Amino acid sequence: MAEQNKSHPVQWTRRSFCARALAGTAVGLMATALKGAEEAAGDSKPGFKPEELHAMEAAAAALMQKHHVPGLSVAITKEGRLVYAQAFGLADKEKNEKVTTNHLFRIASVSKTITATTIFRLMEDGKLSLSDKVFGAQAILGADYGPLPYKQYVEEITVDQLLTHTAGGWSNDENDPMRHHSGMDQKQLITWTIANQPLENPPGKHFAYSNFGFCILGRVIEKLAGKPYEKAVQELVLGPCGITDMRIGGKTLAERAPREVIYYSQTSRNPYGNDVRRMDALGGWLATATDLARFLVHVDKFPSKPDILKPATIELMMTASAVAPGQARGWSVNKSGTWRHSGGLSGTTALIVRTSNQFCWAAVANTSTGGLDELMSGMVKQVTIWPDNDLF
Repeated sequence: MAEQNKSHPVQWTRRSFCARALAGTAVGLMATALKGAEEAAGDSKPGFKPEELHAMEAAAAALMQKHHVPGLSVAITKEGRLVYAQAFGLADKEKNEKVTTNHLFRIASVSKTITATTIFRLMEDGKLSLSDKVFGAQAILGADYGPLPYKQYVEEITVDQLLTHTAGGWSNDENDPMRHHSGMDQKQLITWTIANQPLENPPGKHFAYSNFGFCILGRVIEKLAGKPYEKAVQELVLGPCGITDMRIGGKTLAERAPREVIYYSQTSRNPYGNDVRRMDALGGWLATATDLARFLVHVDKFPSKPDILKPATIELMMTASAVAPGQARGWSVNKSGTWRHSGGLSGTTALIVRTSNQFCWAAVANTSTGGLDELMSGMVKQVTIWPDNDLF
């Protein structure tokens, strides 16, 4: 910065002060990101070419600088082996606490893949079929959410339609039930919504991404497993994957879990304003990037690690909907064999990807950011020869 002319004192207006403060923050983030990249590149990572390793870390530093990301954690698997796991930046800016690969992050809508996989575990256990009705007499949830009969279309909804976001409404827009009635618990919210917010379309005919639909799937899991959603998922899916640290997050900073990062908003929205526990099945999980990669390799349908679902079940889960060709059951898919899901809340961003050439990767950040898809695919392309070791 140029030195000021001493004969003309600087006029510190509120606007100029804020602009300088923001500029200073950006410079500080850049320095932190670059320092983290240098330290990461200096780590002992046998099997990597130093110049390729440095290029991966530099790409992460560039993204953090561009999008003002305080902390980032990534993990990459190849043929079922964890070949790269690295953390960058800060988990807590005030305490200057560095992110490690053991830090937990909110994963937002990536949680939907966990919920979908649990539904398919229950299907394999004979507890449900995708064509089962959810509400109404003889349905899974019966009359648990208000007196019968329910309003138009509600009793036609199937498990499959909730998984594919084709239940007929309750979409992710300004009327999303999950954004309102903060004083209601899940049972109260579902009861109120069924009674007061009609479906716009017949089930199975129209795609509308629905957070609320996955809230309902969480209650289906609880009903059929006979235990709370979190415990059921841990027993049916996470435990068999070898994952022990994932849990449902809390809403407030005081409810921060051990080893959980601090979240930072880049807007006026409070990162601790979301009722994350009420969002359990649709956006409530905390995870490390490494555990997300561990989950991926156990549902990837590749032979390198045993999957927790049968091949035909995984194929069904990843089959695109007839209504929305890019949407499968709890996952997004494309014709090249890529399976993925992203997630975002105020103060957090998450991504998981499985590719057809036996790579899986995960990335989590403690602010809202773009560019994770490009970062991760770009990091993978930097490497010509991957190490033979397995960091799992």
